Amino acid sequence: MSTPSVTQLPTDSPPTEPAATVAETRPARRLLHVVERFGLVFLLLAITAFFALWPGTSDTFATTANLRNILANESILVIAALAALIPLVAERFDLSVGAIVMVSSITTATVVTQLGLPLPLGVLAGMLTGLVIGLVNGVIIAYFNASSLVITLGMSTLLAGVGSYLAGDTTLLGIPDGLAAFGNQYWLGVARPVWLLVVVALAVAYLLGLTVFGRTLLSIGSNESAARLVGLPVARSVMLAFAVSGALAGLAGVLLLARTGSAAAGVGAGYTLPALAAIFLGSTTIKPGRFTVAGTLVGVFSVAISINGLTLAGADDWVEPFFNGAAVVIAVAVSALLAKRRLGGVR
Repeated sequence: MSTPSVTQLPTDSPPTEPAATVAETRPARRLLHVVERFGLVFLLLAITAFFALWPGTSDTFATTANLRNILANESILVIAALAALIPLVAERFDLSVGAIVMVSSITTATVVTQLGLPLPLGVLAGMLTGLVIGLVNGVIIAYFNASSLVITLGMSTLLAGVGSYLAGDTTLLGIPDGLAAFGNQYWLGVARPVWLLVVVALAVAYLLGLTVFGRTLLSIGSNESAARLVGLPVARSVMLAFAVSGALAGLAGVLLLARTGSAAAGVGAGYTLPALAAIFLGSTTIKPGRFTVAGTLVGVFSVAISINGLTLAGADDWVEPFFNGAAVVIAVAVSALLAKRRLGGVR
């Protein structure tokens, strides 16, 4: 008896991509990966080179004095941004960072000028002020399940009133020479605030990347429900994140006082949006989709160098707020696009 022949039915599986095509797309994918990770870094280098070579700014932009000034001035913003970065890793916003900078600056100035206490106590008072405010934010947000946006925005408004009460309509002057010297003098050719910035950046990078606390914040930000299920101390970690954020913002306030030599209501409150702009802009580079210290540094100096170059070229006052706002919009849009590409299987 002959065996009946079996008819093979057609399958729905897609045709296999030719090996040559796969080999051709690999370099393109690698190039896309490099652009996604380091595109903002390349842009920063391109902007720096442009203003250094453009005839309209070449005489002033690339000078040692201008570059030193950029680094020293942005050290305050970087520390404020690193303060906001810590709770943001856990997907919590801190919109009170700028207000804490202001109140801490006024507190330090009040302690050393009006109360006549030693400078170390004034610095400690400024940082403790930030720590206490951050702790209040953290307790309300973590243990009352309150919205971080609403609570910190309300705290920012509250602190604006506190700052006006403490300073009134006057500008607090007469800070000790030692504090002014730290804010405006150099060590090994580098402004002293920049050395402080390096120490703070390394400390925050270590805290977020190499400690249990940092890994817990990252787990909360990635999947809070899963973090709770495995027993991570979510509420305590969120509370401590805001406390550390407040202390760093307090340090930024002390540094602001050292740089400017005075404190007044309203001064420093404008750091919140630039800080968030730097963080979100930095989330599009190096490790796209993640808030990192390195990315935040790139974000700060990308905006700062652009604004500095345009200012030297004669741009109007609207340039700075325009860049800060545009940085937030563009960064969030790019982050969403990158996330969509990854979810769609594009590498």
